[in-house]
Amino acid sequence: MKAATAAEMRKIDQIVIKTFGIPGTVLMENAGVETARQVVATLGTVENKMICIFAGKGNNGGDGFVVARHLFNQGAKIKVFLLGVKSAISGDAKVNLDIIIRMGISVIEVSHSRDWEKVKIAATFAECLVDALLGTGFTGEVSGDLAQAVEIINKSDKLKVAVDIPTGIDADTGQIRGSAVRADYTVTLGLPKPGLLIYPGAGCVGKLIMADIGIPVKLLTDNSIKQNIITSGSIKEILAIRQPDAHKGTTGKVTVIAGSQGLTGAAALTSMAASRTGAGLVTLGTAESLNDIMEAKLTEVMTRSLPETVGRTIGRKALPYIEEMALKSDVLAIGPGLGRQDETMALVRETIMKAECPLVIDADALNALVGHTEILNQAKALPILTPHPGEMARLTGLSVKDVSKDCVTTARHAAGLWGAVVVLKGARTIIAYPDGEVYINTNGNPGMATGGTGDVLTGVIAGLIAQGMTTHAAAIAGVHIHGLAGDIAAATRGTIGLVAGDVVEALPAAILGIQNL
Repeated sequence: MKAATAAEMRKIDQIVIKTFGIPGTVLMENAGVETARQVVATLGTVENKMICIFAGKGNNGGDGFVVARHLFNQGAKIKVFLLGVKSAISGDAKVNLDIIIRMGISVIEVSHSRDWEKVKIAATFAECLVDALLGTGFTGEVSGDLAQAVEIINKSDKLKVAVDIPTGIDADTGQIRGSAVRADYTVTLGLPKPGLLIYPGAGCVGKLIMADIGIPVKLLTDNSIKQNIITSGSIKEILAIRQPDAHKGTTGKVTVIAGSQGLTGAAALTSMAASRTGAGLVTLGTAESLNDIMEAKLTEVMTRSLPETVGRTIGRKALPYIEEMALKSDVLAIGPGLGRQDETMALVRETIMKAECPLVIDADALNALVGHTEILNQAKALPILTPHPGEMARLTGLSVKDVSKDCVTTARHAAGLWGAVVVLKGARTIIAYPDGEVYINTNGNPGMATGGTGDVLTGVIAGLIAQGMTTHAAAIAGVHIHGLAGDIAAATRGTIGLVAGDVVEALPAAILGIQNL
């Protein structure tokens, strides 16, 4: 499914109206009908129930006027609170405002401080509050009367339904502009917006309901829309089907270059995740003095001793051995727990430029690229980078705050600049391709906010590439399978105390669940 930015949604609306000849009033009618339907579905019945509609001066307010009309016709007691004056309403919104006025629905202009007492009293007795204040075109900050309306809505413990997007959320980035309505349901129109999927905005959405408002489907699936939502159904289509005569030599070979003193767990998690994802043969290359430790940790994974530094990290003399391992592998995962000694960092950079197979670059291997990202364009195969916001900040020279402020744009720009697939990890992980295509993952849970889960993701992606997936496909499938495994683990263990190993153990169940859809 696509996710449309505010500008893309405006363009779609204009094409619908000008090219297809569907009037804006029809779109507004459908939006209001779908929102009213959700209110009725949640409350059961609206007859004799007080419902307050908070309406702005634009088309979002117009949608709210339609909601008011349909709920009024079903017996609800409606109060419409208009932030502003009726004379400021124009276009399709005015058409619907005039209709509800002629129907005798109460429309109260909230334009003076004394009007707020009426709003507070009505909200206290309402069974439902509908947020139709601001739509996707909102810019700036929520302040003044808008902020007061948002506060009143949020203080209510009754049903709160937002039309298209909760007031105060940036439709493109998910940032909260001052304050935002915390809805129980958001009825979004046409397509979801990125800001509804990305935190902190996603935390205000409640349950997201997709509303068909009559937009021709070809416009909603057009390839010019570059944001996509990953679903289990879409991943099922790209998962490899294991043949009856498969053996370990045909199900993929993974080389993992990882581990240093005190960080052997990262290497083990990555290696086991690749195995649990289905790779036939996984070999871990690690510093020679740590090899015995890794052999004790890992039963199903082969190990290879590599020349090391005095700090017990992998040294530059390991390069020819790594090149040899890469030649025999379908994919090379490098970085988890690798350490940051200068010699090791230099080894990483040389490996990236010389390895013949696809690369999954994570953790300390990302740190080796700080100030050297230009070498990514010299990689012989399209690399995948898996930074968290802190690593992304170091790679780009941005602050962590700036990275998180617009994660889609940050990931997209980096992918294009570096000629790499960028997996920007977070509560909602973003996958960006060099051509500008972006995928947003929505599964996973707070229990995964623990050390080692990123190492697991690296192994999952590598394991999928080994089994024949393209780099592009493995990035989105790996992120989704990883998140689903975390959800399966949390369902049985809870989110508090979940560890990365629990996610590894749940990987086969996650894959099976997708296959059985």
